[in-house]
Amino acid sequence: MTAEYSTSPMPKLTFIFGAILVVVGGGGYVFSLTNNTDHWTALIPAIIGVLLLISGAIALKNLMAGIHIALLIALVGALGMFMPLMNLGELFAGEAERPAAIISALISLIVLVVYIILGVRSFLAARRWKKG
Repeated sequence: MTAEYSTSPMPKLTFIFGAILVVVGGGGYVFSLTNNTDHWTALIPAIIGVLLLISGAIALKNLMAGIHIALLIALVGALGMFMPLMNLGELFAGEAERPAAIISALISLIVLVVYIILGVRSFLAARRWKKG
């Protein structure tokens, strides 16, 4: 563990948020299996979560590179969640073809946006700390 890691909460947060996404994606896929609508796309949040876990491991060795990679993955993942959310109105109307996919995308988007906000705040705090 580097001294750089011990001052930043981001590697630990990256592991936590990655694990949350793995659970969301895995749960979504299992739910789709039980409803006979198994789609591999239910695993997309889990794939993003695994990539965040890998980025967290990179951050343990090189904080800046690992967290930059994780934030890029989170940004691309968050943007990718908008497509399933186009059917959010159908979900509320009770007419959604795959409601679990919409709910999973919404949870994933919220998790990713919170992670991005925490990451940006961490970078801003680090810059202020270096200047001061």
